[in-house]
Order: sequence, then structure tokens, then C-alpha cells
Amino acid sequence: MTHSYETKGVCSRRIDVTIEDGIVQDVKFTGGCNGNTKGIAALAVGFPAQEIAEKLKGIRCGARSTSCPEQLAFAIEQALAGHAK
Repeated sequence: MTHSYETKGVCSRRIDVTIEDGIVQDVKFTGGCNGNTKGIAALAVGFPAQEIAEKLKGIRCGARSTSCPEQLAFAIEQALAGHAK
């Protein structure tokens, strides 16, 4: 399943995450720091979605109250919650 998430409080505007059988298959950020978001996406692919979400929660970007990695965690959690319904 591919889930689109509208980010809040970061430079990226949207995250599209594909999860199959609980494993992250693909991540695409729209906007944000291109190299950083590509790196985050590459590191997440192939790993359990819940594990990735747990690792990324709590990461901040400078003085911001959140970060693109944490927004990915929220996107994954939202995708998993929607799939469970």
C-alpha cells in the first residue's frame, strides 16, 4: 500500500511511503533537502516499518520541533493505522 502524508513544520511538503507486509518498500519526499531526504529514504527501504518509525521519532531539525525523519515516522504510523482499520 502507498500512503501520502502531508508534512508539518519541515521543508518537505509531502511523503509517499509504500509498505508491503509490514516492510518499507519505497519512500519519496516532495521538497526538503534533496540529499538528506534521499538518504533517509534509502536507509528505510527493506526494514520493518514499525522499527523505522520507532527509530526516527524524536529527531529534531535545529530549533524546529520536528524533522523530516520524524515526519516519516508519523507517515509510517498513519499508514500502518489506516491499513489496520
